[in-house]
Amino acid sequence: MAITKTVVDDKIEVVGDYKAIQVRTATIIKEDGVELTRSFHRHALECVSSVQNDDDSWTHTDTDISGESTEVQGIASAVWTTDIKNAKKTANENAGI
Repeated sequence: MAITKTVVDDKIEVVGDYKAIQVRTATIIKEDGVELTRSFHRHALECVSSVQNDDDSWTHTDTDISGESTEVQGIASAVWTTDIKNAKKTANENAGI
């Protein structure tokens, strides 16, 4: 009797003006090749996070995607262009995030 656990990014979506990436991860448990359970976890990634400092200046930080799958990293590299990141920074500042 062999029990296996597999974790895969089974759905990756790019949404919105600033190309947020939504990732659904499936955890699949099988016994002798027969699926017993499947559960899901979701998370979203924005290209930039922004913080307004005490002196009203802004600090913008690119999102660290090093812990993501190579597929998610490739998508982020393709869609998170300099223009998209700059637009997101401007939007964050205008929203006062």
